Amino acid sequence: MMIWRDPGESADSYYEVRPECTDVPKSKFRIKAGKTLSVRKWQAAFTPEGQLDIGKTLGRIQRGGVHPSIRGEVWEFLLGCYDQESTFEEREQIREKRRLQYAQWKEDCRQMFPLIGSGKFVTAPIITEDGEPIQDPLVLLETNMGNGEAVTSDSSGDDAGRTNTSTSGSSLQRITDKKEIQWKLTLHQIGLDVVRTDRTLVFYEEQENLSKLWDILAVYAWLDEDVGYCQGMSDLCSPMIMLLDNEADSFWCFERLMRRLRGNFRCSGSTVGVESQLTNLAAITQATDPKLHQRLEELGGGDYLFAFRMLMVLFRREFSFCDSLYLWEMMWALEYDPDLFAMYEESESAGEKAEGSKGRTKSIRQFGKYERENMRSGGNLDEPLPISVFLVASVLKDKSSKLLTEARGLDDVVKILNDTNGMDAKKACAEALKLHKKYLKKAQAKKP
Repeated sequence: MMIWRDPGESADSYYEVRPECTDVPKSKFRIKAGKTLSVRKWQAAFTPEGQLDIGKTLGRIQRGGVHPSIRGEVWEFLLGCYDQESTFEEREQIREKRRLQYAQWKEDCRQMFPLIGSGKFVTAPIITEDGEPIQDPLVLLETNMGNGEAVTSDSSGDDAGRTNTSTSGSSLQRITDKKEIQWKLTLHQIGLDVVRTDRTLVFYEEQENLSKLWDILAVYAWLDEDVGYCQGMSDLCSPMIMLLDNEADSFWCFERLMRRLRGNFRCSGSTVGVESQLTNLAAITQATDPKLHQRLEELGGGDYLFAFRMLMVLFRREFSFCDSLYLWEMMWALEYDPDLFAMYEESESAGEKAEGSKGRTKSIRQFGKYERENMRSGGNLDEPLPISVFLVASVLKDKSSKLLTEARGLDDVVKILNDTNGMDAKKACAEALKLHKKYLKKAQAKKP
């Protein structure tokens, strides 16, 4: 007798694709009753006061992802925006405080460049490296200055480091402040990336949504002086805008994600932060699949730079939009640490007790499965590695036979890895956990 299995509901309908984009891959993620975290199961995990027993939800997220209708609010917990032990009232206070803070930062940016928050954005350079405004026709058109409308800062604002330069009908200013020059040099690059990000989705046919993405990235670039803006950040921020209606909430979700990933984007001399992850990836592959590692070295890929993009944007280009979201939430559920909120807040308040953080000893079931393995290993690794490194290793393992038999050069390696047919987010996570366990055992065996 055949057993009927529920095929589940496709999640693609929640992220509508433009009708002319016919080559967009279909999502493999299916919403399945009893496996996917549903609205009912999510709501049942809260006490009447609002404390979340996140241990009740992590296993379900790992097995079947999150229903798209609640994805945004679930992500806020997974990324450490809120403490799972906070109440509804405490979270509302934090939310309001953060919205006001974002509004202030956005206004600070608008004072320097009035297109921020205007519903428009630029895709052409607006300033030279010397701080001189650029009079390019495209810039004038995009900033609405072609008709004599001046883009100036509010006269009541702080004009230190600026000198006025007159042009036909517009009062433009030369800037000498290095931080502001650097920020303004990135604004057009953000704009160029914004119009390329998730352009197959109907959501981004709306100018309002494009400008919202540009505003968030511009504000973040101003605040994070060390990293600023780098290509790839628009891919990481885009889902936050789609999942959360309030722009400030989207910003804070993105900011929390960048807490995890900003090290990948940080440049030091001639190196980029992600290169340390590539070194770890090489060590994992060498330990778990020495034959493949040797072959990659023979092909000139021993530096593993072919995996650069996977780590930088967390597989956004390797999976469909929907599947990449599914992969992300599985990763974050596996890595979940209930002290995340407190750690982030304390780093901001220089050791002051974070509002909404109870500081209780956490039960082991409140941690994600991957994090529990790290805890059980007793610190076999000098520094715990993010699961994303093991995910890349799992993709290499899945493609191992092809890489060993068909690759004749690095171009072939890239081509084989870019062939995403048959790649499954859930299987990749399961394989990553196996490789992680295997790697921890080998690390333990090497210890004296």
